[in-house]
Amino acid sequence: MSARQATNALQHAVFTRTGISLDFDDANTLRRAERTLQRWAELACGNERGCIERDETSGIPQWRYADDIGKYYGYRIADKEAGALRRIAEVCERTGLHYFHQTDPRGCALYVSNQPLPDNNYSSAGVACCE
Repeated sequence: MSARQATNALQHAVFTRTGISLDFDDANTLRRAERTLQRWAELACGNERGCIERDETSGIPQWRYADDIGKYYGYRIADKEAGALRRIAEVCERTGLHYFHQTDPRGCALYVSNQPLPDNNYSSAGVACCE
């Protein structure tokens, strides 16, 4: 499925489930932000090259990795999670939607609804913004 088709499918799903009509740009923003959050969650869980960790005091994200002898290193990275959540909040505020950010990388990272989404029922009450 192409990106355009995925965005059109999201527009249709949101309208069908909530009655809220999103324009193409808003639906595309939600779809692309979901992809960013999904990738962020995957990298936060880590892989053989390292993982994303937030500094405990400042909240600034860092890429952490270990060398061959187990010494840890880290460097500051752009906070793409915060940017994606900001874009989602702007779209939802403008269109009357509510959203839930699911941080487990095994599932869809973003759900939207015309009602607030509880954290124990977001997947059946909301529209998944993933492909």
